[in-house]
Amino acid sequence: MTIFVTGGAGFIGSHLCENLLKNGHQVVCLDNFDPFYEPGIKERNIAALLNNPNFNLLRGDIRDRLILDDIFRSRSVDAVVHLAAKAGVRPSIQQPVEYMDVNVTGTASLLEAMHQAGVKRFIFGSSSSIYGNQEKMPFSESDDVSFPISPYAASKRSGELLAHTYHHLHGMEVACLRFFTVYGPRQRPDLAIHKFTQMALAGQPIPLYGDGLTRRDYTYVEDIVGGISRLLDNRNWGFEIFNLGCGQPITLLDMVHALEQALNKNLKINYLEKQPGDVEQTHADISKARSFFGYHPSISFADGVRRFVEWHHGTLKNQTT
Repeated sequence: MTIFVTGGAGFIGSHLCENLLKNGHQVVCLDNFDPFYEPGIKERNIAALLNNPNFNLLRGDIRDRLILDDIFRSRSVDAVVHLAAKAGVRPSIQQPVEYMDVNVTGTASLLEAMHQAGVKRFIFGSSSSIYGNQEKMPFSESDDVSFPISPYAASKRSGELLAHTYHHLHGMEVACLRFFTVYGPRQRPDLAIHKFTQMALAGQPIPLYGDGLTRRDYTYVEDIVGGISRLLDNRNWGFEIFNLGCGQPITLLDMVHALEQALNKNLKINYLEKQPGDVEQTHADISKARSFFGYHPSISFADGVRRFVEWHHGTLKNQTT
């Protein structure tokens, strides 16, 4: 199959492209190398893929219909995995209009280009943030998600609704995947595990917002990518929403303790006020994904953190040699 991956040079996207290539697929990767964080990081993410004849990197924006139309016109695309987005809850509060433009308008542009080209299979990278601060645990795909508490969450829910519209009007097969706190090698440098590791190695105190008892369903990137790959092998989605998490929430303090063990170093903590837009806890009910396409996360949090730290040490070593 030929798979078109938007945001394919990013954290999850680059791992997915690797996985798809290993499984014998052809991959078209579109990324605009947004300066939200250092673009050179994304360049390194995909450097090893550039010599693969089945990998085609294109630089451009999902809002650019000329680029999208050219991709679909010049290639026989079997499915689209849409991961490109302005990411992050806290930054979205400062830039709500830009987040809506990229995440909603960009998704609409992509869906319309697919419709015009007759491409019928669409996987949308959504987010656990759309569940908001509901008390019911674990989060289920059937829960009411009408009350997002950040522009980022609202933009992701809007993307799901747009995808459903194209399923209803044009018969697109759609799977919306609600990712739960993905971590692992190549994780964005602004995210907690990566950020805390860098600060700890520099001898700086790490910032903890709130009392450290907020909980996140941390999910290792290989488990996420394995789920996407399994779903692509599955047929006849119709319109479905799936949680992709681990199903075992970890408190912020437990995350810090796991990092301390992996780094063999005590971390200094600077407690700060809780941030607006942050949810208290996330916990994925993954039974639907397990039964529908055999999703089965297998990497424990301690093992995943250890793997991340090993990758981080390797990256530092490569930068100094």
